[in-house]
Amino acid sequence: MATTESIREAMTTAWKAGDNVRRDALRLMIASMHNMRIELGRDLEEADVTRVLQKEAKQRRDSITEYAKAKRQDLVDKEQAELDVIVQFLPQQMPDDELRAIVQSVIDEAGATSVNDIGKVMRPLMARLAGRADGTAANAIARDILQG
Repeated sequence: MATTESIREAMTTAWKAGDNVRRDALRLMIASMHNMRIELGRDLEEADVTRVLQKEAKQRRDSITEYAKAKRQDLVDKEQAELDVIVQFLPQQMPDDELRAIVQSVIDEAGATSVNDIGKVMRPLMARLAGRADGTAANAIARDILQG
């Protein structure tokens, strides 16, 4: 079943169960997918849906960080609840050791030798990862290896 259909069914189920937090998070995801469909001018492919969900997850993580700095636990909890729902529909993330191996491979292929070469590494790396790993984690591993 396509992710879009799964999200719509989950929203209906949450709505019928009276789970307002989950329902609202799913509605936001559906709205973001709808906006992307309008922006692209075509129906979304599975890769597009994954990109939208990753963007939404990143926004939630960034908000959680900012709200935590401001000591707004109520907003942290709300964003975390939404993030937990979004993550359920993202593809399974690859383990750190596998991610590290792919990062090392891309660094070798790009001929990168220092942190100044991070730009040469990240573009092909993110294309190869294709939603299976968080860009922030990949960047941190690449920087760690290049500083190494």
